[in-house]
Amino acid sequence: MDPRLVRLAQQSRNFGFLLADLPLLVAYGAAAESHVFDDPNTSLIKSRQFGEALAEELVSRGRVRVEGSTQFDRLKALDREGYLHGDVGNAFHEVRTLGNDANHKGHDSAEDAFRALRTCFRLGVWYHRLLTGSREQLTFVPPSPDRTPAARNARLADDIAAARKALEEARLSYRDQASQAQVEQAARAAAERELAQAQAEREELARQVAAMQAQLAAIETAAGQERAHRHRADATSTAAASAAVAERARLLDNAEQASREPLTEAQVRSKLDEMLTQAGWYVQDAAFGLNLHVQGDRRGSGVAVREVTTARGRADYALYVEAKLVGVIEAKREGADLTAAETQANGYADHLTDAQQRLVAWRTPLPFRYVSDGGETRFRSTLDPDSRTRRIFSFHQPRTLARWMRQADEDPQAPSYRARLQLRMPELDERPLRPAQITAVQGVENSVALGRGQHGMGQSRSLVQMATGAGKTFTAVTFSYRMLKHARAERVLFLVDRNNLGAQAFAEFENFTTPDTYRKFADLFNVQRLGAEGMLASSKVVISTVQRLYMELTGRNLPDAAPEGEGDEADLPYDVPGDIEVGYNATIPPEAFDLIIVDECHRSIYGKWRSVLEYFDAPIVGLTATPVAQTFGYFNGNLVSEYTYREAVADGVNVDFSVYEIETRITVQGGVIAQGTVPVRDRRTRRQRYEDIAEDIEYGAKEVGVGIISKDQLRTVIQTFRDRLFTEIFPERAKRDPDTGALLWDDMYVPKTLVFAKNDNHAEEIVEVIRDVFGKGNDFCTKITHAARKPAERLADFRNLPQLRIAVTVDMIATGTDVKPLECLIFLRDVKSWAYFEQMKGRGARTLSLTDFERVTPGVGPKTRFVMVDAVGVTRKPKVDAAPLERHSDKQISLEKLLRKTAAHTIEEEEVSTLASRLAKLDLQMTSEERAEIERISGGVPLKEIVHGMVKAVSTDEQLEAREAAERVGRDPERAVRDLIEHALKPLAAAPALRTRLLEMRRAKDILYDENSRDALVRAGAAVDDEESAQATVRDWKQYIDDNRDEVAALTIAFGVDSDVPPAAALRRLQDVARSVARPPRFWTPDTLWKAYENVGEALVRKHAKRTAADLLALLRYELAGGAERGVPAPRPHEEAVRERYAAWLARQEQSGVSFSTRERWWLDHIVGATIERVRFDTADLDYAPFTTRNGTDGFLAEFGANRAEEIIDELDKELGA
Repeated sequence: MDPRLVRLAQQSRNFGFLLADLPLLVAYGAAAESHVFDDPNTSLIKSRQFGEALAEELVSRGRVRVEGSTQFDRLKALDREGYLHGDVGNAFHEVRTLGNDANHKGHDSAEDAFRALRTCFRLGVWYHRLLTGSREQLTFVPPSPDRTPAARNARLADDIAAARKALEEARLSYRDQASQAQVEQAARAAAERELAQAQAEREELARQVAAMQAQLAAIETAAGQERAHRHRADATSTAAASAAVAERARLLDNAEQASREPLTEAQVRSKLDEMLTQAGWYVQDAAFGLNLHVQGDRRGSGVAVREVTTARGRADYALYVEAKLVGVIEAKREGADLTAAETQANGYADHLTDAQQRLVAWRTPLPFRYVSDGGETRFRSTLDPDSRTRRIFSFHQPRTLARWMRQADEDPQAPSYRARLQLRMPELDERPLRPAQITAVQGVENSVALGRGQHGMGQSRSLVQMATGAGKTFTAVTFSYRMLKHARAERVLFLVDRNNLGAQAFAEFENFTTPDTYRKFADLFNVQRLGAEGMLASSKVVISTVQRLYMELTGRNLPDAAPEGEGDEADLPYDVPGDIEVGYNATIPPEAFDLIIVDECHRSIYGKWRSVLEYFDAPIVGLTATPVAQTFGYFNGNLVSEYTYREAVADGVNVDFSVYEIETRITVQGGVIAQGTVPVRDRRTRRQRYEDIAEDIEYGAKEVGVGIISKDQLRTVIQTFRDRLFTEIFPERAKRDPDTGALLWDDMYVPKTLVFAKNDNHAEEIVEVIRDVFGKGNDFCTKITHAARKPAERLADFRNLPQLRIAVTVDMIATGTDVKPLECLIFLRDVKSWAYFEQMKGRGARTLSLTDFERVTPGVGPKTRFVMVDAVGVTRKPKVDAAPLERHSDKQISLEKLLRKTAAHTIEEEEVSTLASRLAKLDLQMTSEERAEIERISGGVPLKEIVHGMVKAVSTDEQLEAREAAERVGRDPERAVRDLIEHALKPLAAAPALRTRLLEMRRAKDILYDENSRDALVRAGAAVDDEESAQATVRDWKQYIDDNRDEVAALTIAFGVDSDVPPAAALRRLQDVARSVARPPRFWTPDTLWKAYENVGEALVRKHAKRTAADLLALLRYELAGGAERGVPAPRPHEEAVRERYAAWLARQEQSGVSFSTRERWWLDHIVGATIERVRFDTADLDYAPFTTRNGTDGFLAEFGANRAEEIIDELDKELGA
């Protein structure tokens, strides 16, 4: 770094602290300060550059997608992503508009320059806190306008006086001061010293700024290069991409708190009084009015006494529960060292006065210790084994501490929840559990007991990865029951992704038979689905979505819990606009749950909804079959058990699958609707009518099934499926006439089949075509979607009725819902997220007993596999590794929902553009009579004019003018922009009849039918491994090795003959790598990697060979040596290489006259077998099977003699591991 920049940072009191965060900000900020009074125009321009540089850097660090290149575009994107909380966005816009005026209009107000400078300081402090999480109190030291024309500006003088007053207040400290007057006097003196020093350094600051001007371009270039490097690394390096995900999560974690100014010591004390009162504590002074016997409410009877003297000094608060002293609180100004405050709190809790110990203390040392600065509160209970501090939302209620005290008195050896998890849990009854479930239960209980996976200083987080269909919910019920009964957990929260999935979870809990008492779970513990009655005090298990939980916490009216199959319309949408903010709720305090289970709730733990979970002081256990990078990040890498789909298939828990592809011309290329009269169907009523189109309409593959229905495309796919069903897809099920060879359709059951459609109307068309192609009626095929009538009944029928063979769905059965007899999945829609695709795929993987299977599919034997029929190329297209929480695209959000949000004033700016686009398209489709009707309903405003107003309201130029106009008159610029948008939307928002009619017209015009285009089958058959996908796999594998070259090189060295690493330890490291790359989203097993190398011609084809972790070593060595590009010989399977080397060694021994007896060959052959299995032979293996059958090491030495035995082991180690 340029030493001149370092000196400038040392000289700048207001911007020097940013040197480590972004050096460019030091240069711009110091320059703005240097010129603020003698050259306000230059100062304003530097302030604008400060804001632009900061936003550009945050866009890069936060991996934010920006549409456009202006500062306005960057700020819009940052706000959308959740970085700009509070008034941070307004601060950015203030600097931007003042800087624009200076740059374009020559604006040179010293008053505005000072205001922009102070705002830049605030933004710099915010950015520093965002990056570091620091809450240190940084205060602006205002420069003085002495000896400049600005000194005569009265309003500027008021602003400077206000800044100096803020500096004085920030220096207030109540420590070691006897009176308020002394406190204020000391603060005033400290502020005056800082101001005087700053003024004395002003000339030197100006010289340093001038010296840096020549280097400014180089600093700007360096910052740009760093951003470009970061972008390239994200795109090319898996490790960098993972680090980027983690950094983004950390920044978003810090964003809200960074936007708040740290509280002063006086403000902290006021805030703590408020927090204690909310939690049910009576706050009193020790000096007067003390009453420890006040009767509390349902929150308990507790008193928090200020300024209580202990043997180690004065505690800020002492906590009494039912007149017993139980804990202390140490308060600090926000940003102070809370770790040091913990030491103080421990001192007070550990060293009471004699009178306190004898007369009022519940037990000594006091167990409950809190420290708080008003923004962050930490808690430690010494009742826990190996107790540690954790961050909590607010103080616990007195009744909570009273319950903990009571439980500790009842069981002194295991006085807390975590202690009981460690000491009171009985042996797990493994009878009803599979091995993977046993591992998961034990892993969760151990992780929670030891507090592993803590997020920062929060509660522990534990992740269970278990294949779809492997019994995640049963596993969760098992450890929930054990924690409730034996660890005395107060309550468990079970979070589901969709409300209708709560019915399945409820049934699993309710019907669970306890292994120790053989009673139903619900007979012992009350299980509740969160509904209109709110959370019941008697509930021990609460099942909810995150939205319902948020509604309950924020006091909104809850709808009743929907039965399985019903929709989630009553819940808030996941994409509700604005921040999700949770305040303290005395009815559901943060300690309401002792365990939170998150079942496939990706949308609950990423993004804005995670604040709901972080309100609670409870360990979190995640259950998922499809973890993405964010999942591992959220759970801090604490994967307590792992059970992959492949393992589930191997254990018979799931069935394997195959892929059958059907490719048609229209599916791949789209088609053309010729001009003339075409059918048009109303989306809502499905009433069909005909319209004339003046010219041909071309449509692409993506429009098939959405806006265009091609009957022949659907018929071609379904007809091909029917024709090949019992000849190629399930040929073993075929029954034929012995004379003619014709298929006997009446004697065969079509496998239970689920078809994935693009939307509800697409589903309707598919149902019609299936019934027609198969020549069957309503009982054979049905639609099961949220829009269907009585979807819960239809779902039950599909599970249980033999005659109902095919169901068509959109999303309702895509995730979570079990239909175990399914044997076939047909994809007529694409899926971008691999996590969602894996969930959909999992619908077919379930196993069931032969009896249950025969009940719905008789006469075919057990379910042994399922088939994915891919009619859209979904299995070949790349999937994104992202949580399924995407913003709605223009195609995804419905017009009905957009209009509803318009009426409720909850529509977001991006959605206004989408709505305008939809209405503009609708206007083009309208007849002149329909346009006249809309104009009449709207009160004389044509639809085109309404759309024009909306487009104008969201344009950058129009919003810029609105902001600047608002700022000139002192209005909130963000409110001005919102007013602009709401004014444009008013013709729609204020006219329900207009919205209704527009929706009717849209529904009537949305679906066109292509009845004339003839589709053609391009290909149908089992999926084959193609060279293109193999090349992609090999390329990604090589990139993985490059990204982890040091680790990979160390691993290969560990298997070298001269390595000091024990063979067993080296093998464990190799197996760890194999498990890591086999996890989603890579799914790289040794088999898939070798198959890819075979398909690209870099490895010899070996059919029917099963690859193991040991075979990865050959691929790693091959690529480290340079691979095909450097002419390295093709990798060979480990077993094949070892056996060839052994044969060559035996041949050389024979040539030299050495022969081995049959008994000696037994030892040698089994050493080779162990080497094949474990890569390198470990002499310790001689004392394990099969060698122990011949007396192990002693038998080997007896057979060969001590000297010869050692020579043979060394020689084989060198030969076989070559």
